[in-house]
Amino acid sequence: EENMTVTEDFSRVENTYQMEAEVCIIFSDFGKMQNVCNLLIEKLGTSVTINPPHFYHTPEAIDTLRRQVCVAAVGNTRRKAQEVCRLFGQTLGKPLLIKEEETKEWGGHIDNHLSHSADSQTLQERIENATAYASCRVFAVFEIKGKQKKQ
Repeated sequence: EENMTVTEDFSRVENTYQMEAEVCIIFSDFGKMQNVCNLLIEKLGTSVTINPPHFYHTPEAIDTLRRQVCVAAVGNTRRKAQEVCRLFGQTLGKPLLIKEEETKEWGGHIDNHLSHSADSQTLQERIENATAYASCRVFAVFEIKGKQKKQ
């Protein structure tokens, strides 16, 4: 598969042949990764060694996060504007201007400058360090309509 690479090494030890295989798999679903690891350990026992996962975010995943955060910020801005309009007996109209003013991103990698190496961290610490966060500040101007009369 495209997300898996296999490296095999054959060697002769005295009168026997030995084969070692390294399998590297890229997972986008942490639960699936855990299930595969558990299955391998269950079926192969001590003949398999599973290294701790290396977490990273693809540029596409970070781009998706940026878009989702911006869309959520616009939605929050619209809901707040609707609440203010209701308070004054008005109706919120269509947006006249929406501008993304600031986007911040943090996290999303394991900091190698920590006093202890990434290998000594617990899985939970590695996940926390690899988690990406983003925030977005938007400016929006909406049309405000007067209260519509009931007929």
